[in-house]
Amino acid sequence: MSMSGSGMTVDSHQHFWKIDRGDYGWMGPHVAPLLRDFLPDELRPLMARAGIDRTVVVQAAETEAETEFLLALAAETDFIAGVVGWLDMDDAAFPERLGHFRQNPWFVGLRPMLQDLDDDAWILRPRVLQSLAAVAEAGLAFDILTFPRHLPHVVEALEATPGLRAVVDHISKPAIAAGTLDPWREHIAAVAAFPNVSCKVSGMVTEARADWALADLEPFVDHVAAVFGADRLMFGSDWPVSTLAATYGDVSNAARALLGRHFGPDGMAAIFGANAVRFYGLGERRVPATSAE
Repeated sequence: MSMSGSGMTVDSHQHFWKIDRGDYGWMGPHVAPLLRDFLPDELRPLMARAGIDRTVVVQAAETEAETEFLLALAAETDFIAGVVGWLDMDDAAFPERLGHFRQNPWFVGLRPMLQDLDDDAWILRPRVLQSLAAVAEAGLAFDILTFPRHLPHVVEALEATPGLRAVVDHISKPAIAAGTLDPWREHIAAVAAFPNVSCKVSGMVTEARADWALADLEPFVDHVAAVFGADRLMFGSDWPVSTLAATYGDVSNAARALLGRHFGPDGMAAIFGANAVRFYGLGERRVPATSAE
């Protein structure tokens, strides 16, 4: 099946890791079930059961070494369509490093871990804004990993970087467990006002109560459906982080149920495939000739 085929289904956001690589600084006892290896052979049958053909694997460590690890996995794994890696955007060497990684056909975008940085306004540092402009000029995608408090700074960065193709991960992690819609609702609408910005319907179950129900997620999905529309939403599983709260099937079923209330077959096909293909330029990527099985 060609990557640009109309029937292609894509999970726009998942992770792999090998614990002994040793650079996953966010891991600890608070996420004990995640402290083991998660690799392609474990995800493959889960995707098949949920009807997902390809994935975009996203960085989970703030190192170039992890980006290289993911690119190597992509080259040998039949279902990985692209890698969103990490580079130091506050480093003078960023343009050179970006030029290096751009040469890899699997490198489709990058993501700083904004949610974990001490400075909520880190994205507005002068050198980071210069790096963001270089990302826009290169035509690469930019993943926005934030909590709602970061969004006003993100809006400023987007204003300063016309043409940047960006996507908000995990609907910006609103406080779903508490049911807190405001001021997230206003801030996410301000981000959605930029036509080049999309949003991943992902990462919600881990922000919800442990005994979450579909109704808990509904008002949050309703809002992003309204402000982004069918052409700027993408399904993402956030596997294996999502396994803290749900199975892969639970996550895909929840997204289908909640989004299916707003969009017909064409819109759903876009959200579950075509939008990610277009946003990340996956149709321009080569597909490996052999499976890694």
